Amino acid sequence: MSCVIFGAGKIARGFIGHLLYLSGIDFVFVEKSDALADLINERKQYTVNILGNPEKNCVVKGAKALKFSEREEIAQAIARSDVVFDAVGGKNLSQIVPFLCAGIEEKAKSGGVLNLITCENWKQPADILRQGISEGIDGACRAYFESNVGITESVVMRSAIEADAELLKRDPLLVNVQDFWELPVDASRICKTLPDIMGIKLVEEFTGFLERKFYTYNAANGTTSYLGALMGYEKIADAAHDERILRILDGVYRETSKALSVKHGIPFAEQWAFTRTSLHKLQDYTIVDFIERNARDPIRKLGPDDRLVGSARLVESCGIRPENLCIAIAAALFYHRDTDEFAVKLEDMRRRMGIDYVLQNVCCLDPSGPLAMLIKEKIAYLKEEGYIRE
Repeated sequence: MSCVIFGAGKIARGFIGHLLYLSGIDFVFVEKSDALADLINERKQYTVNILGNPEKNCVVKGAKALKFSEREEIAQAIARSDVVFDAVGGKNLSQIVPFLCAGIEEKAKSGGVLNLITCENWKQPADILRQGISEGIDGACRAYFESNVGITESVVMRSAIEADAELLKRDPLLVNVQDFWELPVDASRICKTLPDIMGIKLVEEFTGFLERKFYTYNAANGTTSYLGALMGYEKIADAAHDERILRILDGVYRETSKALSVKHGIPFAEQWAFTRTSLHKLQDYTIVDFIERNARDPIRKLGPDDRLVGSARLVESCGIRPENLCIAIAAALFYHRDTDEFAVKLEDMRRRMGIDYVLQNVCCLDPSGPLAMLIKEKIAYLKEEGYIRE
């Protein structure tokens, strides 16, 4: 039994690889960065630190990686695998499709079942891979692909954070991770069965679960990050303890909880309890996570279906006025970070073209519509309160 993991970043090493190692399953990383692949092959092991529970720390031994240039070896590794995971970032999914096509074509020769599990914080990553493979695979292997390959999604709820410089000197592959062990996976798109992998939790009603997670956890994270940035915080946990932010965050949780309860028929009390797990994570001081990392790329995170605008649209569609979500959106529109090219681009766009232009071209909102008007009202509120100074 073996697995392939596309990507060798923090989630790949600190969650997927960690779970496979603890399950006694052999695996290999496939990594675009030659330097990272070389480091893994040179050191052959890395440390996973469990934040707040050091007794659970683990050294993952026998680590190995293939480079993108090793195309034949990658195809053979996929052919020998039972499961292929990817944690490459949603923008990079198209880059791994040719490797998956070659691997599936090779596996078709010997037969057997293969499941691909996406581990991306991205919209419909499994559909992106399925379409890409369907278009690129050799016609002779199409019947095998359609009958014996499952492509499904997971929700990564363990935070993985790079260690500080001193620790990285001793182990440059070390990852600090949250003490969270479940990897929820969409059960409906699995082909036959999965191997017994520690932490995998099969979820039948996955679409509802995925939406609940995204519009609860991600919306709260965006709210805390962008308001925290305006208020001068550097760490998520510090911002999440600020009473001013907590008041708005509580409102965001209430808005999204009411909407998700209506849409998915979930009792409000059950959804509200789910928000408490989100708040606990944000306020956990053992998870030393930085606002800069979470607020990065505000243009993507202000997209029409992403954590803030997408949440506000969902709430509005359920007849609820997204007062607090619009405060978070207003804060995100004024996010400033000189080292973030997308933040710089957003700021330049806002200054030269105006808020209406950003709302229309980034958020895909009608500048004269009720949601855009509410956002502009909240911008004025943040200026009056002194959080936005321009």
